[in-house]
Amino acid sequence: MALFSNIKRLHRNNVVTIRSSPLAEISGALGDLGTLLPLMITLAVNGSISLSTTLVFSGLFNLVTGVVFGIPLPVQPMKAIAAAAIASHASERETMAAGSVTAGLVLILSLTGLLRLVTRVIPVPVIKGIQFGAGLSLVLSGGSSLLQKLRPTWEQPLDNYIWAFAAFLLLILTQRHTRFPFALFMFLAGVVIALIRVAVDHEMSMPRLHIWNPYFILPKWSADAIGMGIAQLPLTTLNSVIAVSALASDLLPDLPSPSVTAVGISVAVMNLSGCWFDAMPVCHGSGGLAAQYRFGARSGASIMLLGLFKVVLGVFFGESLLDLLQTFPRSLLGIMVLAAGLELARVGQSLNYGAPDLWESSVEGDNSGRHGKRHRSVSDEERTQRWNVMLVTTAGILAFKNDAVGFVAGMLCHYAYRLTEWAARRWRGRRHGSSERAPLLSS
Repeated sequence: MALFSNIKRLHRNNVVTIRSSPLAEISGALGDLGTLLPLMITLAVNGSISLSTTLVFSGLFNLVTGVVFGIPLPVQPMKAIAAAAIASHASERETMAAGSVTAGLVLILSLTGLLRLVTRVIPVPVIKGIQFGAGLSLVLSGGSSLLQKLRPTWEQPLDNYIWAFAAFLLLILTQRHTRFPFALFMFLAGVVIALIRVAVDHEMSMPRLHIWNPYFILPKWSADAIGMGIAQLPLTTLNSVIAVSALASDLLPDLPSPSVTAVGISVAVMNLSGCWFDAMPVCHGSGGLAAQYRFGARSGASIMLLGLFKVVLGVFFGESLLDLLQTFPRSLLGIMVLAAGLELARVGQSLNYGAPDLWESSVEGDNSGRHGKRHRSVSDEERTQRWNVMLVTTAGILAFKNDAVGFVAGMLCHYAYRLTEWAARRWRGRRHGSSERAPLLSS
């Protein structure tokens, strides 16, 4: 009953939000395209997934998560699996097996309560470091994978640094107006440019009616596929489950945040159903949530609109969209990825003020609106320690391009500080005890 009453409340919020600011919700729904399109297109071109099935199933997942969670929770590619599949030209059956391995492990962690236990053990500075590192990774990815690969103006007049600069300038000019439909504007401009490029290129074809034909495939349990699935696990649990749950609480404090167990089960169900029909392995990434929030999304209505759009495209056009999607301007996608990364990295500013572990019980409440809680004072030494733990976590993620390495580095840094404090207390205690016993010895 609690679940249904919560869904009713979220449904009312979805309806109110879409009615009050429809353009912002539509724009927010498109905020994660910079991450989705490049990986989805490359996997489809390589024959590792079915584009039509991916659009249909990810669209259905968007619809369901919008109803159940009521926030702009993204449905985006599993990046580690996608990167490995692209590099090795993995088959559809191997890609499906990798997604199923990750989903099965996440389901076990969720149902056994291990995810909740892990969440209680991980310090907030480490979680902030994971979010900060993911944000900066998006910025670097947008620059290296999209913007740096732009061709000179005379070679590609419809996709070059001039377009990127114009998009960046618009982003800067509208940064104080967070509900400005920037992503919607970029999407429409990108579609127009892509249509022009396809029309003038005789080797490409325009989208046409191509009815979706679903099919069922069996996994290929190869060592490479299992390895891809296991390699994805740290990224999924840390960034797509734990970090996204914490980020939802930071960005949308007035709405009930999804628990790590609920998010973990959602990730597992999506892949244990969609992958077996050749859909792309997907998860709920904190970068996608930050992107959709940055471009205006404030409720589940935004991703429900996106889900409906994807289902229609997948059912009626499917693989015929490949040429159009491949010509979508990298200049515009790159700026969208950059903006999303900056939005995610920005959550690090609440590390030493406003973080969940800095609030403590209070009988009288305070002026912040948090009834029964007050913000505890933080010493300069503790601020420095928390900042260092976050930076060490971020550095590990960026240096090794691996969330697990950053997580381990941040945890070691955190417990090194705790060990030093414990040793200092023991030393002071011994000195204090010896000073008290000194008069007795002298007498």
